[in-house]
Amino acid sequence: MSDPKRPGLDDDGDSSVGVATKTRPKTKRPSQYRVLLLNDDYTPMEFVVVVLQRFFNKGREDATQIMLHVHQNGVGECGVYTYEIAETKVTQVMDFARKHQHPLQCVMEKK
Repeated sequence: MSDPKRPGLDDDGDSSVGVATKTRPKTKRPSQYRVLLLNDDYTPMEFVVVVLQRFFNKGREDATQIMLHVHQNGVGECGVYTYEIAETKVTQVMDFARKHQHPLQCVMEKK
């Protein structure tokens, strides 16, 4: 039994005190996915700018720059997100394009 007058000492007079440690599990960062717009010859440039502003929260100037990049290079990155968010953005863009009868393609790829 411990000596009540001398905390931290056990019956043998040993003063070693155990420290409780809590191990935190290592959390792995979620994979990131690039959301890309693909160029086509039919979707109006202004429509692409609207898509970038509406679904990717881009300002007018940034949206215009990305749209021009897509137009000149065939593909452009709209943003990088976790899987679920990227998937949702792709679906929203594709649905919006179809609703407005444009063949705009939006895809995602693992970064």
